[in-house]
Amino acid sequence: MFVYLYRIYSMPTTRNRTHTMKRIEIVNGPNLNLTGIREPQVYGQVTMEEMVARLRKNHPDAEIGYYQSNVEGELINRLHAVGFSADGIILNAGGYTHTSVALHDAVAAITTPVVEVHISNIFAREEYRRHSLLSDVCRGVICGLGMAGYRLALESFLFEV
Repeated sequence: MFVYLYRIYSMPTTRNRTHTMKRIEIVNGPNLNLTGIREPQVYGQVTMEEMVARLRKNHPDAEIGYYQSNVEGELINRLHAVGFSADGIILNAGGYTHTSVALHDAVAAITTPVVEVHISNIFAREEYRRHSLLSDVCRGVICGLGMAGYRLALESFLFEV
């Protein structure tokens, strides 16, 4: 299944395309600062810092910002700060995905398109994780593809037609 999805969504490198530099912001919620350490069987062994460095290296023509907080209000403040100027937001709200009406409202209030990303397949986990309060106000959702989900979300912004 992963190979099939990769073939559908994998895009050529940006070196073969001409476009203006896009500003993409990655906003991560609670406990994602522990990626690479916390439950590696679920979230993998790659840290967020390593993943962001790879994205920046592989997409030098994109300005990729990164923000992480364990505090709901700080995530909302960040969405407000970049949500009217960035070209795209990649949002992994972590546990707030399933509980935060305030984050839903923040995403609905901004003009920048948002792609919701989850490292694990939330539909194959506990029942309470199977519902997202954010999905209906996001452009799309990518889940269950590990850290590759961030790359796919980034490429969805960089190569949109």
